[in-house]
Amino acid sequence: MRPAERNRGCYGATLLAILLLLFPCLLFAGQIRVATASNFRDAMTAIVVAFEKQSRHEVILISGSSGKHYAQIVNGAPFDAFFSADAERPARLEGAGIAVSGSRFTYAIGRLVLWSHRSGYVDSNGDVLVHGDYRFLAIANPELAPYGRAAREALQSLGVWERLGGRLVRGENINQAFQFVHSGNAELGLIAVSQLRAAPTAGSHWLLPQPLYRAIEQQAVMLRDNEATRDLMSFIRSEEARRIIIDHGYDTVEIDTP
Repeated sequence: MRPAERNRGCYGATLLAILLLLFPCLLFAGQIRVATASNFRDAMTAIVVAFEKQSRHEVILISGSSGKHYAQIVNGAPFDAFFSADAERPARLEGAGIAVSGSRFTYAIGRLVLWSHRSGYVDSNGDVLVHGDYRFLAIANPELAPYGRAAREALQSLGVWERLGGRLVRGENINQAFQFVHSGNAELGLIAVSQLRAAPTAGSHWLLPQPLYRAIEQQAVMLRDNEATRDLMSFIRSEEARRIIIDHGYDTVEIDTP
């Protein structure tokens, strides 16, 4: 090899070493696809921003109803992790061997709130549900969305489910239920507390007492065992992520860091 060629080779190797020292994310960076429940989209977006700042990985978020995500995963959708709005679907995936065994955990506890775009319309006891003259009440589809199932349980506990009839409007997911109320197409909606926290807006609301419905325990599960997914799941358990989850209107449970 001629001296000039050797010098060029040494220069290239030195430049590469400097780049890797300055930008370690160029080495072994992983990209993962994460399916997340519609209600958790804003919180998860904030978590991903924090995660990507301190890791070498990139996260692609796909939000939607937990029921649809579950069906896609069962049919082979290429997700690396699933953040569901319930505990049932992650447990099924783990039991069927589709999810990584032992990776399932509760990351948030959701709460329901009755909300109207109209100020003073919702009273402090939610009596408007029983005695109000509203035309439409929006909820998420109970067959697809855990928040819809919780809404149905609450309405049954209040004794009004059977009487709602054509006044009930079902959104595909909790975000669509929110939009029905926000747009004025429904006077009332049973939505997630996190939605009001994420998009403060005028109106009136009533936080439903927990005994009216089963706790909305939201669980996550790992679908592919790789470094990037393990790092994300570990970060979700961190105090930084926990603060983000609480700030977005959820309760949390204490989780031992693996």
